[in-house]
Amino acid sequence: AVRRRLPALRWLPRYSPAWLQLDAMAGLSVGLTAVPQALAYAEVAGLPLQYGLYSSFMGCFVYCFLGTAKDVTLGPTAIMSLLVSSYAFHEPVYAVLLAFLSGCIQLAMGLLHLGFLLDFISCPVIKGFTSAASITISLNQVKNILGLQGIPRQFFLQVYEMLWRIGETRAGDAVMGVACLAVLAGLRAMKSRLPRPARAEPLAARVSYLIVWTAATARNALVVLFAGLVAYSFQVMGSQPLTLTGSIPQGLPAFRLPRFSMAAPNGTIPFGSMVEDMGVGLAVVPLMGLLETVAIAKAFASQNDYRIDPNQELLALGFANILGSFVSSYPITGSFGRTAVNAQSGVCTPAGGLITGALVLLSLAYLTSLFYYIPKAALAAVIISAVVPMFDAGIFRTLWRVKRLDLVPLCVTFLLCFWEVQYGIVAGVLVSGILLLYSIARPPVKVSEGDMLLVQLGSSLHFPAIECLRDTVCSQALAASPPRSVILDCCHISSIDYTVVVGLAELLQELRKHGLSLAFCSLQEPVLRVLLAADLEGFQHFPSREEAEQCGGAEPGRCRTAPFTSTDESSLLPA
Repeated sequence: AVRRRLPALRWLPRYSPAWLQLDAMAGLSVGLTAVPQALAYAEVAGLPLQYGLYSSFMGCFVYCFLGTAKDVTLGPTAIMSLLVSSYAFHEPVYAVLLAFLSGCIQLAMGLLHLGFLLDFISCPVIKGFTSAASITISLNQVKNILGLQGIPRQFFLQVYEMLWRIGETRAGDAVMGVACLAVLAGLRAMKSRLPRPARAEPLAARVSYLIVWTAATARNALVVLFAGLVAYSFQVMGSQPLTLTGSIPQGLPAFRLPRFSMAAPNGTIPFGSMVEDMGVGLAVVPLMGLLETVAIAKAFASQNDYRIDPNQELLALGFANILGSFVSSYPITGSFGRTAVNAQSGVCTPAGGLITGALVLLSLAYLTSLFYYIPKAALAAVIISAVVPMFDAGIFRTLWRVKRLDLVPLCVTFLLCFWEVQYGIVAGVLVSGILLLYSIARPPVKVSEGDMLLVQLGSSLHFPAIECLRDTVCSQALAASPPRSVILDCCHISSIDYTVVVGLAELLQELRKHGLSLAFCSLQEPVLRVLLAADLEGFQHFPSREEAEQCGGAEPGRCRTAPFTSTDESSLLPA
């Protein structure tokens, strides 16, 4: 039990020096990606930039000991930052409290083994949300590339205001932003097409590969570094055409409990009011955090042939968010981009996260004064480069070919997320749930005509479907010329409830009024046991459809193959 709850005990006793080199390289590569992204994602969340760094190290340390996937790295992400922007109202006190409460909810879900709740969020809903988030986050950063100030954060107002004020674009910011985007896109394309050299290749070829691979992997850090040098050069010359990040407080955050109230101009906002203000965010943020982490972990686990435990991931994420809130972190989750860097760097164990976390701490302790010169346009380019791949244009074409009905929750989620993120997610889940319930309430029914009507259910039988089944059977049996008895093939029915039993009893009575019979065939043992215990009047069961057709629905005793009939037990049905 201890090894299951503390996965580090599985790999730590057999840790080898050969792994240390690979883990250190991977941790360093991820750290060089994490620091500039942390600053950029804090901008998306609408928080002071230091909160991105505060959110980037605790998850690395916690997941090292509690995580089940060697590749996953926890920290701020574009999706989570967008959610924090919606539910924390750009207030650090709200954001840190949201991290604490989300961690508590995730921890409770992990202890109660509620990871299965993720199964109710369908793929079209996830794709609709991530595609809308990609557009929303990208557009939110265009204002920084154009150098515009005072742009509202609401999507439609943002579009209108930027188009209206396009003439106020600052040339320096625009040139810097476009140049950074071009360099990032070029380095990304270069890395995807970079052939791995064989061991027989000359040393120069392997060194060249390592240099190009390192530059492409750490492209965010390189772009931010060079942009900062350009901005510093302008500052030294006495003219500054770029909008700079500005001062960031130096030093590590204090380790303390999150604040459960907040001072306001007209008094103090108590804990209850803060929770009420967050509203549905207390459900959306924990679930989306878990969804991102588990989806990423499953994707890389399948590539590397190991399994993950969703409930253990919940525990790791919960502890990371709770402890993170003690160092002023906003909610974190698994990052696909940094996890990909981790995997491509050859990480062997989650210990690589220790190096990443240490690098973030060093940046906080000693480098924040240098962040002053980072242009906002460069950070905006880093964000846009990270979120553009999240937009999946092909999903619309794929669903049109595979199942067009799935386009409904996809489009509902996609469109409503431009209004409010929470409305899009909740509406998408509700629409998916309605479609799921409809398929349960209206199972496919196949009716074959012969001497008797053979009715085959294409799926299991639940209580919402019993009225539909009754209407179908009665209408088909009585509409036939002459009216015919019915054989109900139950091979797909694995369980039934009391409402179904009552409905079947009423169906038997209805057919008997018209001189017709209803025979059941291929009943599975649990269903047969329930029907026998219910003591249905006129109940007949044949082991196979062929035997039922042979007997033609005859009364027991008038057929060579006698059916099972009801027992003498007291009826479970109402009188």
